[in-house]
Parts: sequence; C-alpha cells; structure tokens
Amino acid sequence: MAVNEEATITATTTKVSTKEAVRARRAAIERRQRLIQVGRIIAIIIIVLISLAPLYWTFITSIKSPAEATASPPTLFPHSFTLDNYIQDFTSSPYFLLDLRNSFIISVITTVLCLLFGVLCAYALARIKFRGRTLVQATVLSVNTFPFIAIVGPLFVLFTGSFYIYNTYAALIIPDIVLSLPLTIWLLTSFFKDLPLDLEEAARIDGDSRLGALWHVIVPLTAPGVFAAAILSFIAVWNDFIFGLNLATDSSAQPVTVAISLFNGQYSVNYGQLAAAAMIVTVPLVILVLVFQRRIVSGLTSGAVKG
Repeated sequence: MAVNEEATITATTTKVSTKEAVRARRAAIERRQRLIQVGRIIAIIIIVLISLAPLYWTFITSIKSPAEATASPPTLFPHSFTLDNYIQDFTSSPYFLLDLRNSFIISVITTVLCLLFGVLCAYALARIKFRGRTLVQATVLSVNTFPFIAIVGPLFVLFTGSFYIYNTYAALIIPDIVLSLPLTIWLLTSFFKDLPLDLEEAARIDGDSRLGALWHVIVPLTAPGVFAAAILSFIAVWNDFIFGLNLATDSSAQPVTVAISLFNGQYSVNYGQLAAAAMIVTVPLVILVLVFQRRIVSGLTSGAVKG
C-alpha cells in the first residue's frame, strides 16, 4: 500500500514538474518573441529616421532665413519660418518654372514610349520562342549595369553633328528611354510569363489577332505590373541629371534637376532657395508614391508568385 502511495506521489510530482517546465519554456519563447518584436520595431524606427533625415534637413533649410541657414552651429529646429525661398524660386528665377515644365513633358513622353516599346518587347520575350531569346534578355538587363556617363560624350557629338537635335526634347527623351526601357521590359516580361496562355488562346479563337489579344486581354490583366513600370520609369526620368546637364543648354529643353544646380552663385550658395527648389522637385514624387503605393507594391509583388 505504501509503495502504491509513493508511486502515485512520484507520478504526480513528475506531472507537475513537466507542466512547470512546459510553462517555463512557453514563457521563455514568449519573452524571446517579444524581444524580437521590440528589436524589429526599434530597427524600423532607426531606418525610417535615417531615411527621412535628409528630407527633414532639406525642408527646415528651405523655411529658414538666409542668416539662420548659414548659421554655425546649425539649428535642428528652425527659429524662424519663412516662405520667401519658395516665392523667390519662381519669381527671381524665370528658368525654374520653365525647366519644371520641361521635366514633366520629357518624363511623360518617355514613360509612354517606354510602355509602348516595353510591352511589345516583353511580350515577344515571354510568349514567342526564338533562337537567342536568353541572350536578348541578358543584353537588355546588362544595359542597366552600363555607366551612362560613358555615353554622354558620343551622344553630344552625335546630337551636335549631322544628326542635330541638341538642346531639344528629343535629345533628352532618346537617352532617357535607354535609361528606363530595360527595367520596364524586365518587369513586364515576368508578368506576361505568369499569365495563363489559355486566356490569350481564347481571345484568338474568338477572332482576335495576336496583337489584339495583347492589348485587349494581356495588358489589362497585367495592369498592376504596367502601372508599377510606368511609375518607376517616370521617377527615373524625372531624377535624371547627367543627360540634362550635357545635352541641353537653356530652358527650351533643360530639366528641372539642372535648374536646381543653377542656384549656386560664383562666390556663394543660397542654401534656402536651393533647399526650396529641391523640395518643390521632390514633393510631387513623394505624393505620387504615397497615393499609388498599393498599386506599386501589388505590381512589384504579384508577378513574383504564380497563382
């Protein structure tokens, strides 16, 4: 009888110890998960602060007075608030507004042309089997690794020679297409490959041509990818500086990124106007990305997973 009681007590003690060990293990796992979560939040906050620091510094410089903008040590929080720098960007610099218009026109035209050529080329790479297709894809992707500053000199000679289009929209649109088209083709090719071939075949059975099926079926179904490619192309062209600096001389075709650099004087730099101009150029892109961020993210991710 005593032996049975001892065995029962031992079994009960073992069960209690096991439950306590399981609880302790679960508590340790929960503590570890909470620490990991806190670490992730701290890391995200640090990354966001580092990313926003240049934008914040540019903004507070743009609303400072000239004396405070050049004060030493610099102030992290402006003691004065003025919009004179923004007003002077448009009033004292007649070329700034014209260059802003030029950037918009060049970016829109380049984006439309990139989508037109990119859709056709991506469709051919995704749907049509031909010899050397892999080599064509590799060549297209390798263009982005090429230093574009190396082609500025040859383009300058070409555009100022017999093929004279220097200081025109065409002189900037052509190299900007070279800059943006490879990314457009690469994005759209992955989307077209993931789209079921049955949809295109059904359209062709209904009497549509191959090109008609492309524009009426494939492009609408891959709208997130097309939209993402358009936004990324527009941003790349809007931020271009090298081609605008070397292939345009005045406000007839010069982009706004070059206009910002002209706020530097020979012996001084107007930091307030320079920062205000940078904010004027940057804010439209920020708003564009914030408004269409869902479409951009869906466009960049939906082609990565097959349905």
